[in-house]
Amino acid sequence: MEDRWLSVEEIAAYLGIKRDTVYRWITEKQRPAHRMGRLWKFRREEVDVWVKSGGASEDKSAGTPTEK
Repeated sequence: MEDRWLSVEEIAAYLGIKRDTVYRWITEKQRPAHRMGRLWKFRREEVDVWVKSGGASEDKSAGTPTEK
């Protein structure tokens, strides 16, 4: 298994989203990202956990169950 840091372009392609969405999620949704100098880098495993926990959902209370 490959264990390396992914770039903004790579993580955007992995999730099927645009680069602008990646940058917006970093600031608005506390996406798991690490700043290395001027670059943002990501661990695929951290992003997978974040997405599965609801971090990428449209709901403002992402990560918490909603009541109906």
